Amino acid sequence: MVAAAKTRDNSTAGNTKTILLLPLGDFPKSDASLLLQRLRAVCDNVRLLPAEPIPRSAWYNPRKRYRADSLIQWMARRAGSGQVYIGITAQDISTTKNGHADWGVMGLGFQPGKACVASFHRLHARNRQDEFFKVAIHELGHTAGLPHCPERTCFMRNAEGGNPTGEEKEFCKNCREKLVAEGWRL
Repeated sequence: MVAAAKTRDNSTAGNTKTILLLPLGDFPKSDASLLLQRLRAVCDNVRLLPAEPIPRSAWYNPRKRYRADSLIQWMARRAGSGQVYIGITAQDISTTKNGHADWGVMGLGFQPGKACVASFHRLHARNRQDEFFKVAIHELGHTAGLPHCPERTCFMRNAEGGNPTGEEKEFCKNCREKLVAEGWRL
């Protein structure tokens, strides 16, 4: 988010959102720390919270994975004014999509919203950290109100059931302008 002047109470003028990075389950601390560093490059206010167990209420027993929409609702209820949660997990997550009751996803974010979730369960091991950052920043873009973007190299591109993170390079001009207006430092 935009580097803005600090006020006396140490908050940032023009950037009232705080991103709360919440590791869920046995998420590796080293991966959480790396994502924290990368998110701080584009957002002034990112805090890493202590890891928490994944709520059993999000478990979808027929497919043995967690419901992303349930996790988002759980985190959104906890979010205070000016806070956005991003749950990060190594577990498989899913949502209802295109007539499928349980569609596996890399991440999910409501547009706009107070929470999103990203999982590295479906990512390639050799590029996992880079791909995970792109999934996380994409879902945070949704919470800031961005829809999917038709530009193939934009972080807001629709995955369309695949993993296009290898083609994504940055936010396109249109998405970048909207995020900068929201206070992102891009």
